[in-house]
Amino acid sequence: MNGVVKVINDKENVTRYSRKIGRMGNSLGVSLPKKLAAKLNVALGDEIEFIENDRGEVVLKKARQGQLPDNIRFEVLEAFFDVFEEDKGILEDLRDR
Repeated sequence: MNGVVKVINDKENVTRYSRKIGRMGNSLGVSLPKKLAAKLNVALGDEIEFIENDRGEVVLKKARQGQLPDNIRFEVLEAFFDVFEEDKGILEDLRDR
């Protein structure tokens, strides 16, 4: 991916960043401009969230990192999450009864 970035300050307190989408392995990716990464307080290895609002806009923010107690393994929580996602319809049906 190239490092070309366009920064446009078209309104007060609004900064627009424009990036080209590049290939990252078998996926597509976008690099973050240094100023934006600093503003989001993200570094290599951090996770970010893409949140779509009701106007179709996508908000980008740093994902909250929770600390697990020492006796809980991340892999177990991940497996629980996968099961809940697979059975989401069933669980919602039970909740609504």
